[in-house]
Amino acid sequence: MDGAIEEECRAISILEEPGTTCWGCGFHILVPSFTTVFKCGWCGAITNQNPRRHGIGHPRWKYVRDRCLVVVLLIFMLLVICGGVWAVYPVVFSISFSHGVIHCTVTTILSVSTIASFGFAAFRSPGAPPIIPWGGYPLVGKGWLENYSFCVYCSKPKPPRTHHCRSCGMCVLDMDHHCPFIGNCVGAANHRSFIIFLASAVISTIYACIMSIYAGYRVWPALALLSLHHVTKPGADSGLKVVKDVVVAFLNSAVLLSPRDIVLVYLFIASFSVEIGLSVLLWQQLRYIYKGKTYLSQLSSPEDDNIGDGGCRNLLRFFGCPYFASTFQTFFSRKNVMTSEAGNCKRRD
Repeated sequence: MDGAIEEECRAISILEEPGTTCWGCGFHILVPSFTTVFKCGWCGAITNQNPRRHGIGHPRWKYVRDRCLVVVLLIFMLLVICGGVWAVYPVVFSISFSHGVIHCTVTTILSVSTIASFGFAAFRSPGAPPIIPWGGYPLVGKGWLENYSFCVYCSKPKPPRTHHCRSCGMCVLDMDHHCPFIGNCVGAANHRSFIIFLASAVISTIYACIMSIYAGYRVWPALALLSLHHVTKPGADSGLKVVKDVVVAFLNSAVLLSPRDIVLVYLFIASFSVEIGLSVLLWQQLRYIYKGKTYLSQLSSPEDDNIGDGGCRNLLRFFGCPYFASTFQTFFSRKNVMTSEAGNCKRRD
């Protein structure tokens, strides 16, 4: 080993005490005794001399729990789809055959997209880190392990923005979070499928709410008991009177509900409640993607909200549109330059 390599690999230290060995390249590095975390000057690996190894817990129990939640979610989606087919289709086809065909097409598209994206997110690998040589100088070049750390659970290098999931028992690249409802982590390989699943599920629940209200309006026996003459009288009192009459009529006719009406009530309540939760989660996910972060990176640095690193180009790049992302960035950079030049000209005038 020549002297130049030794100078780059040796950490500057005031205390001439026995050092430690870099896990990445195997070089001996002199560091103070009180230093617990240091970075190698040759390979760039980060070594933690006192890593915290939390208990693994019960991975088998977590696996069974996640799979049970996946089955429950699949059953719920099938109940919503089958219930909507059984309760809504006769009403829509009784109105018009063309309306029924349109409703059948939309339902098929939404159902297939939701279940397919859910399957990709749940049963696809979230993204394992790439295999990279490590452990000795002949195998590791200069800067090959830049900002890499060592996973004490997997006993292998861990790239930046990678976290170890104790539920899945593996390191996940660009890990966002572990979702028990899909029984899988959300990482670099299935994050896009997870976002598509959320968007498709939100659209599907909105459509289910609309169709359940429409079908209920056609077949609900309570609507025949309503008197809407209050609508012709403007004012807050008339609106409250209408709402009161609707609620009273619904409660009075609850005993007259047919099985189809009960399914419509279930379809509306279930779809509306799920829609609210999934909409909040989808907005949160898109907000993190806009910032160029993940949920875990946001937790580690909640105050580091650099607007310069965020933008719509992150959304375009995330959904596989690198050309539009670069075009978007070039357009706005030129626009900012033109704006600054126009401002300078006004100041000169």
